[in-house]
Amino acid sequence: MQIKRDYSQPFFSTRRRRRSTGRFLFFYGLFLGGFLVFVYSQFNSLQLMALDAMGMAPTATPFASTFADAGYNQFLQGDLEGAAVNYQQAVSQQPDNINYLYEYGRMLIELDRSADVNAGRSVSDAEQASQLGDHAMEVAPNDVRAFALKAKALVWLDDSESAIPVALRGLELDRGFAPLLAVLARAYTDIGRYQQGLDYGEQSVTADPMSIEAHRAYAVSLIWVGLRDQAIQELEDAVNINPNLTTPYFELAGQYISSERYEEAVAAYEKVLSMQPRNAKALLRLCEVYSRIGQDQQAQGYCDDALAIDPNYKEGYRQLGMVNFRRRNYEGAIENFDRCVSLGSEEIECYYLRGLAHYYLGECDAAWSILEESLQRIELLPVKEPVLSTTQNGLRLVTESCPTYANRAVPTPVTPTPLPTPIGSG
Repeated sequence: MQIKRDYSQPFFSTRRRRRSTGRFLFFYGLFLGGFLVFVYSQFNSLQLMALDAMGMAPTATPFASTFADAGYNQFLQGDLEGAAVNYQQAVSQQPDNINYLYEYGRMLIELDRSADVNAGRSVSDAEQASQLGDHAMEVAPNDVRAFALKAKALVWLDDSESAIPVALRGLELDRGFAPLLAVLARAYTDIGRYQQGLDYGEQSVTADPMSIEAHRAYAVSLIWVGLRDQAIQELEDAVNINPNLTTPYFELAGQYISSERYEEAVAAYEKVLSMQPRNAKALLRLCEVYSRIGQDQQAQGYCDDALAIDPNYKEGYRQLGMVNFRRRNYEGAIENFDRCVSLGSEEIECYYLRGLAHYYLGECDAAWSILEESLQRIELLPVKEPVLSTTQNGLRLVTESCPTYANRAVPTPVTPTPLPTPIGSG
């Protein structure tokens, strides 16, 4: 039997070929569409990969946690400004994260810089921390740290009465949170309820013996009841917990000075300078110590160094003026005090000592007007002596030595009820 073949037809069926071709085109189109969708959705990432391959990719933005880790490490090293910058970056990425809000607020309170529009701060650090505390309580109403931050900021803003109810609300969430107990210690001490301040201070240290805030707050309470030696021990503990933080050194040195332990005070300030050689505050404090013990030449050197670092340091001009006054360089003293006043200082030394310097130079009109203005400022001081007596004596000297003022009566300011001062404050 012979099979007949029609060679005009293809070997394979056209029907099968059309089916295979259609399937191929379908999957190819599906693949191409998916690829285009992927490229569109991942364009930025692919672009960065391409730029990175050519060495032209921009630096990637770190995660918020990376900034927070860097801030914590800088805090441990004593770099509060650097820590604040990193925590600020973390907050900017995650503005509702209580971890970052709390730590950033703590750094701001420790820095406690005043408002300075030129430096980009329209409000003080403590005011900004208070705002962060408000936000923290909104986004984390059940987190004790939110209340601790707000209460601490209020204490630093001299509003301890408002801080106490906020802190007590936080205490309902966690009665053993040492930073919150420390805030209450400071707040109750500020309003004169010293026993409660002591109690909360002791509780804060017991709750967390490694809390620097707890030791510092307890020390404040101890100072106000005259237990200075115990306060010094608490501050020494704070320094030993983290020797890289400068603030406890300043507080400790202040208590050494009040106890007339000047060598130890100098050592504390020198320790700060070993870590931060351009710390103008430490240089100023050394100027004050050496002036206090009568070493005016050495004091002037430290004041000059402080002002070389910060030419607008009003406290530095105040102290340098006092050094010059003690050395009977009245012209220099007046120049320093004038600069102190022009920078906006309210420190009384820049007023009454300037008036006395004018008197010793025989400049009666300037002496009288400045001493009279000083009396008005002394009325606002919580502690008036011995400045009041010295100023009134200066006015009497003007009436005795200057014929134009011979018949002038020395004005006497109205003395309001004095505010309490720490026992044995020195």
